[in-house]
Amino acid sequence: MQATVPAGLDRKETEVYLRLDLKRLPRHIAIIMDGNGRWARRRHLPRVAGHRAGVSSVRSTVETAARVKIPALTLYAFSEENWKKRPRSEVDFLMGLLSRYLKQEVPTLNKNNIRLEYIGRQHELPAEVQQRMEWARQATETNSGMVLTLALNYSARSEIVDAFRSLVDAAARNGGLDHLYVDEESVSRHLYTRHLPDPDLVIRTSGEMRLSNFLLWQLAYAEIYVTPTLWPDFRGVHLLEGIAEYQKRERRYGGLGQVQEHAQEHSHSHHERAGTKPPS
Repeated sequence: MQATVPAGLDRKETEVYLRLDLKRLPRHIAIIMDGNGRWARRRHLPRVAGHRAGVSSVRSTVETAARVKIPALTLYAFSEENWKKRPRSEVDFLMGLLSRYLKQEVPTLNKNNIRLEYIGRQHELPAEVQQRMEWARQATETNSGMVLTLALNYSARSEIVDAFRSLVDAAARNGGLDHLYVDEESVSRHLYTRHLPDPDLVIRTSGEMRLSNFLLWQLAYAEIYVTPTLWPDFRGVHLLEGIAEYQKRERRYGGLGQVQEHAQEHSHSHHERAGTKPPS
């Protein structure tokens, strides 16, 4: 029986969607949006033109992810390094672009039943930007579909530092450091992403082969998909192609794959029948 194609997918998206196993969609996709500057440079345009063009890519990608029922999508929009190392004029432009995006996109997010969240050191952003962010979050907080998380002024190392500070603070309020207990679960509960499952798939655009200080704890077992497509050229169909590639892979989480397990079981049963000891 052929799958019902979600409303809103274009012809190319539909072609890829019909190849997907809908029972094995990733629960959480994270995207490192890279290549705005190169996109602009190739067209002899200022860098800010690449950032402006990237907004259309965000809209297409977010809508497609929601239409195919991906539960969570996280976009690396603005790193702590961007904040500290980019020229002031570019940072100011990005802050203005973010404010305009939030104002323009809330109706689209509501139409698609998308709830908006943020991760990163938001308190360091300009006050007016923080106000717009909170307005947009509240405007979408009753939506029950996909969770769209924007990583803004985000650094994975800072997140881990903040998680440990939070753990220590919680112990201090609970009777002192004798009550400090640290394991993987407790660290995860104090990360910015405690409201989300760890990503199954991370997509990086522009062909770069690095994580750039993004979700380092959470991506421990994620599949990595790198596309040469620059972010301003990325659309919903590219997201679906990334999902199709993800579904070709066998996820082992440090264990044996099904083929290896089958071979090992066959080896043990053969030696049991022969009365010999399998090699260790």
